[in-house]
Amino acid sequence: MGPPASLEYNINNPATPASEPPATKSSNNSKAAKDAKKEPPQKHMKLSLWDTAGQETYKSITRSYFRGASGALLVFDITRRQTFASVTSWLHDLRQIAEDDIVVILVGNKSDLAPSSTVSETSSNAANKRQVTQEEAEEWCKQNRVMRYVETSAKSGDNVERAFLEVAERIYQNIEAGRYDLNDRRSGVKGSGAGGGANTSRTVNLGMSDRNAAKKTGMAGGCC
Repeated sequence: MGPPASLEYNINNPATPASEPPATKSSNNSKAAKDAKKEPPQKHMKLSLWDTAGQETYKSITRSYFRGASGALLVFDITRRQTFASVTSWLHDLRQIAEDDIVVILVGNKSDLAPSSTVSETSSNAANKRQVTQEEAEEWCKQNRVMRYVETSAKSGDNVERAFLEVAERIYQNIEAGRYDLNDRRSGVKGSGAGGGANTSRTVNLGMSDRNAAKKTGMAGGCC
């Protein structure tokens, strides 16, 4: 997490430093300039990912997985408008049950079936099965205080990694800003000591804090 990897997506980009004076031919000055330009050490986080069922039948069960969650990818199908109509209620549940100020990214899946960002109204563009426009989804994000909208294709893999990084990088920013109590057992964000891992670098585990509840529902899974 963090620079330099995050710079590719312009998610956690620090302010551009002031211009430096031109380097002289002195070997000492040249070495100092190289040291100053060294990239910061990369931070690492361990993500516990829970892919919950979207059907109404399982809603009471999946709500238990929201407890302690610090980030969420709210996914809908851009070729099925009714799935987009449901995201508002899912967002309401997340904000009621999960961590305060949970980081949410809206994800429109199946971009491979929607080459155009607008809805096709003519038979000449039959390949475009989009029913929700990109502009409409972005406007929903503004109205509901959701940080970002990303369109992905699970079929081709396009933007899938970016969607996860968008969430993880913003959680990382919150960690750096001291917005989480890393020693709070109820929180889904924990320091390396709480994670019990052998890695001595700074590691953060993200996921549901109440593992016992997961076991009771029979939906507990491995960490990704």
